[in-house]
Amino acid sequence: MPSTLQSSRDVIIRTESLVEATAFYGSVLGLPVTLRSDTMMGFETGSICLYVEKGKPHGPVFDFLVADVQATRDALIAAGCKLIEEDASVPRCYVQDPFGLVFNIGQAPSADAKRT
Repeated sequence: MPSTLQSSRDVIIRTESLVEATAFYGSVLGLPVTLRSDTMMGFETGSICLYVEKGKPHGPVFDFLVADVQATRDALIAAGCKLIEEDASVPRCYVQDPFGLVFNIGQAPSADAKRT
């Protein structure tokens, strides 16, 4: 693997019912909102940050950060993972491992960015 995976605290779920889902997590569960946009809401749970994203559902998505998204994506596909979705402008991609788990591969902050 070209880069080491490091998990973040983020878990992402997708739903086509964004308004209803965000009302549930914010009102029923009472989770504080940490991010609000037209397509995504973030909630603090204490242990994880839960992101609810508008889109076609594909199960809970764990988030891993790497130094090189493209190289890691290529290595995972070569190892039997399936590319679900990709957005090179972010950069990020969703992959599904051979056992059914979907996860996001995102760009880790550079060492310089961590110091500022």
